[in-house]
Amino acid sequence: MRQNKILQLLSDNRAAARVFNVVASGDNEVTVYLYDYIVSDDWWGGVSATTFVKELAGITADVIHLRVNSPGGDVFAARAMETALRGHSAKVIAHVDGLAASAASFLIMAADEIEISDGAFLMIHKAWTALWGNADDLRSEADLLDKIDATLVRTYEQRSGQSADDISAWMTAETWFGADEAVEKGFADRKADASAQPSAKASAWNLQAYSNAPKPASNEPAAPVNAPAQTTRAQAPDFSAMRRRLDLAQRT
Repeated sequence: MRQNKILQLLSDNRAAARVFNVVASGDNEVTVYLYDYIVSDDWWGGVSATTFVKELAGITADVIHLRVNSPGGDVFAARAMETALRGHSAKVIAHVDGLAASAASFLIMAADEIEISDGAFLMIHKAWTALWGNADDLRSEADLLDKIDATLVRTYEQRSGQSADDISAWMTAETWFGADEAVEKGFADRKADASAQPSAKASAWNLQAYSNAPKPASNEPAAPVNAPAQTTRAQAPDFSAMRRRLDLAQRT
């Protein structure tokens, strides 16, 4: 049986230093650090839509800087977070500090502006699922996955201006865009000014669950000096319990 990649991603990163935080960053500006994976239920860690949307609703600033270093997560949770960002009155500027993969890559499409740090990556791929059931269940789930993929293609197409066929091909291939290519293809508006904010690198995450993840650099620099202190969450003691708790329709 094929390994459940959703659970592998969570398991591989259960002890990683992660943070979700909202801090004031200037006159009428706040910074939201999404340095975590996106989940439907944050019992075992990660950032859920409920947590994210509640924090966002409490922000009254005119500008929100959304700083992202996330390997992705649950597609429906990310959609709810994306909707909240689109509906917020503030100007939203997304900063890809290290990684915006999978669900995180379409979450940032809600921003008014997107910038990506040199050395950071944006990744798009076809939806995954975690499902147990009979043949009819699996066929039905495959149909649903196709519908989800179609919505993702539209989101990327509207933002980037690229053709649906090209985007579909990139998703099928699990494509990783470096900073220059992300800007070239329209997935980001510009590269970040390196002097303004050092980037957190994608290799901070264990990305073995993905097929084409870039290899981590051997001379990995330190995390951003002006990012909030990261805290390591407790290691989940029983991933069989986690599997039971996860929604069977959880996707990335």
